Amino acid sequence: MNVDDGPVLAFDTSGTVGSVAVGRAGRLLASATLDDRREHAARLVPTIDRALERSGVRLADLAGIAVGEGPGSFTGVRVAAATAKGMAHALGAPLWAFSSLAAAALSEDAGPVRYVLFDARHDRVYGACYEVAGASSSELIAPHAGTVGEALHGGVRPDAVFVGEASRRHRDAIERAGFRVGAGPSRSLAEGLLQLQRWLPDAGRVLDISSWEPRYVRPPSVERAWTR
Repeated sequence: MNVDDGPVLAFDTSGTVGSVAVGRAGRLLASATLDDRREHAARLVPTIDRALERSGVRLADLAGIAVGEGPGSFTGVRVAAATAKGMAHALGAPLWAFSSLAAAALSEDAGPVRYVLFDARHDRVYGACYEVAGASSSELIAPHAGTVGEALHGGVRPDAVFVGEASRRHRDAIERAGFRVGAGPSRSLAEGLLQLQRWLPDAGRVLDISSWEPRYVRPPSVERAWTR
């Protein structure tokens, strides 16, 4: 099946709220969320099944799978990656992997320059900056981990709008630095992944599914120390 015309399944469990979406040719067919991070591993596959049922798309009819490759919760990123790889292998379907930060940049209606911050615990964040223009998204600052202060003094464009769940947590510091914080998401990260797959099919295509691994940004052992 031509992926341009066929349905694509997307999902992300990198953050507090996981999401699943099914789309076809730029149109959202169905979506669902996983609200409890502790149950992402147990509930991801049933949530995928529910979204497919709502969309009227059979698993065998999928033209491809798009997954959020992190950064975020090590366990959540690993669960999504393993599920995506297993499904792609079983279906013989193409797999796309995009930064969860890039997906979050498309989940909010903000200015064209969007600096995404995810919570990394203990006042640390994951961050990346993107420029969204028309039907395209380009990376201005690559995904990184550090403190909010480091992000704010890391060459941020003055017209950047901060988005993502950690941006609202650190609103005071961001606004003191002279930047604006977005109003909040209007769509899920999975929906953002569908847009990325549609806009950048070559950039996110995983050529060797067996050897592909998600981008954790920092070592899992460090995350375990931070999240005790």
